[in-house]
Amino acid sequence: MRSKTFCVFLCFSVASAAWWSAPVAAAEIIERVLAVVDGSIITLSEAHAATRFGLVSADTLDAVVDRLIDRRLALTEIDRYAPPEPTAENIDEALAAMQATFASPDQLQAALAETGLTIVQLRRHARDELRIRAYEQERFGYVMQPSEEETLTYYRANPAQFTTGGVLRPFDDARADVRAALLAERRSQLAREWLAGLRRRANINVLPAR
Repeated sequence: MRSKTFCVFLCFSVASAAWWSAPVAAAEIIERVLAVVDGSIITLSEAHAATRFGLVSADTLDAVVDRLIDRRLALTEIDRYAPPEPTAENIDEALAAMQATFASPDQLQAALAETGLTIVQLRRHARDELRIRAYEQERFGYVMQPSEEETLTYYRANPAQFTTGGVLRPFDDARADVRAALLAERRSQLAREWLAGLRRRANINVLPAR
């Protein structure tokens, strides 16, 4: 159940509401609760860190909170099944990919200071991302192969995906790519339905904006 009447704020400092459109120093971030998911809070600083390090992709704070709710629910569900842990090497690679999004070590350190994260915490986020991907692959990796008719229907309904240089590729040439795109869409739909089910069973309170 999702409610916007549950109001809890932890205000340790005062900051401009314009933080979303510009970098904010760590001391200026309001440690404000944005949502509560089965008793676990999501804060403003978490939302800021998630966008700063590419853990979620969204244009508005509300959308970021939605993604973080999904992420929290997914990790809770994954913990129930205790899937195999990603290897240390894979975690190191995922962490290095996050770090590589910054032009220099100084920029990385500035982002860590800005968000209040440490490298250890960032590595934990990289591990969680790998666990989510592995679980989704295991749960949704296999979907029924589309028929030739379904593949052709998808090709005709989504010509922009198979157009190169302003020219629509012939179906025979694009068939493998069409099939792959259709399978990816079906997996995404299954994942959305899974998350919707988790949301229905969870107690979610999203706080009103101030």
